[in-house]
Parts: sequence; C-alpha cells; structure tokens
Amino acid sequence: METSSLPREAALIVNAQSRKGEDLFEAARAKLTEAGVTLIAAHPVRDPSQLFDHVRRAVADGAPMVIVGGGDGSMSGTVDALVGTNCVFAVLPLGTANSFARTLDLPLDLDGAIDAIAHGQRRRIDLGMIDDDYFVNAASLGLSPMIGKTVPHKLKRYLGRIGYLLWAIKCSVGFRAFRLTIDDGTGEQRMWSTEVRILNGPYHGGVELSDNADVDTGQIVVQAVVGRSHARLAWDWYAKFFKLRDRDAHTKEFRGTAIRLATKPSQRISIDGEVLAATPVVARVAAGVIEVAVPRR
Repeated sequence: METSSLPREAALIVNAQSRKGEDLFEAARAKLTEAGVTLIAAHPVRDPSQLFDHVRRAVADGAPMVIVGGGDGSMSGTVDALVGTNCVFAVLPLGTANSFARTLDLPLDLDGAIDAIAHGQRRRIDLGMIDDDYFVNAASLGLSPMIGKTVPHKLKRYLGRIGYLLWAIKCSVGFRAFRLTIDDGTGEQRMWSTEVRILNGPYHGGVELSDNADVDTGQIVVQAVVGRSHARLAWDWYAKFFKLRDRDAHTKEFRGTAIRLATKPSQRISIDGEVLAATPVVARVAAGVIEVAVPRR
C-alpha cells in the first residue's frame, strides 16, 4: 500500500565500509541538500557494528526519516530500530548486490536514489523474521552463508558480484548437501537440499529468484534447491540469472506466515549477507510494520 509524500527532514547514516559508502558520503550529503532534504544529522560510520546505535539514536531524537546508505546487511542490521515507530526508512543502495533496493524498484545510481527520497512517496511493507530478528530482504542457508562468512572484503569491494561468484566456486569444493525438514503448517516435508532461500522479496544476491515473493504479500517464501548435486545448484543460479524458461525446475517453494526449518547437520544462516543464526529456526513475516521511501508512480 502506498500513501502520502515523504518528510523533508531526515538523518543520513552511511556505512563507510560498504562498497561505495566512504567514497560517496560527501556527495550524498550535498546532493540531498540540493534536492531540498534538510539533514538534521549526517554520519559516515566506519565501524558497521555501530550502525544500529546511530539509527536508534536518530529515531529517538525525533527524525521523521532515516536515510541509511550501504548494502543489504546495513539495511537489515538497522531496520529493527524503526519497527513500531512513525519514522520512514529510506535507502541509499551503496552495497554489492543491493537486493532490497531492487525489490523496492529503487534506482541503483546515487542521483536516482536521491531523487526517490526527495520526490517519492511512502510504501508500507512487510519484514521477514528469523526467530525474533527482523530482516529486510532474504536469508539463506547452505553454500551462501559459507561464502558470506569467508569472502575477503577487498574482493567484494572491488569486484562486486563477480567477486562473489569467484569465491563461490572456491567454497563449493568440499561443500555437502544436507537433509532439510520444512513445516509450513500443513505438515512436514523432508528432502535433500544444497541451498535454502527465505525470501521477503524476489531478489537475493542481486538475482531475481522468485515470482511469488514480495514485500507486501503478508507471507514469507521459502525456496529450496532440491537434490544433492552441486551442478544442479550452479544451474539453478545460472537459469535464474538469465531468466530461462525452466529456471524453477530444481526448486520447491513454500509460502505462509510462519515456516519451521530444521536440517541435519545444522546449517548456518546468512541474513541479508551477514551470518547471524543457525538451524533449527522459524521464519516468519511481520506484515506491514514499516514505511519505506519509494519512487513516486
């Protein structure tokens, strides 16, 4: 649901460790001011662990809108501070994949993103949850958390999605499939899997993975790549990247408001790029809990 115009005052908080954050902070501040947005605070944060505290402080100080610059991990790590408030969440996509920005149809260039913040409108959206932790876009288990936990920062910073791909090839050596149990409320299903995506939006890793996931459906989508083959997992990513006709041939999807996942052995879970949990977990949807800035239609 899309509502009224956006506030004209905001706090700008940028993850200076994100792929483009340090380089673009000053430009973002200047361009926002030129576009008519009054910045009541502006902080480049060089320690990502401090991002949440900066956002929470801005909300507590009465900022009507908080603009967070960074990648999906920055968004997921700060959005909890806005749940249950009237503060609007605005996104400057300065990361590698920028999946959340893609889900919101935000321009990925700085000028376009700022135009959406200055002249766009509000949209009320869902958040995903892993147990009690909110996330904006997607969580995953299997090969992706291994990549996210070990990928060198410089490789990600300078090569972007290509760097992720190269590191994925390295990590796939020795990786093994796992037994997955899913309970979507209609009964348990068991299968072998190499990767599971928990989707609040259609994108993960900058690739559109699902036709059924979106941020205002009131449901969470769990998509499992079934089988034990590494080649099948690679083909699934390839087919979805190029939008081939049979791109869903090796996946099964489950939808609901709460879905329980268990694995043997236990698998780490990457939440919007940050490894923060492990199975077993319950994936939930928190329907319509925040407002975000999106382009005006």
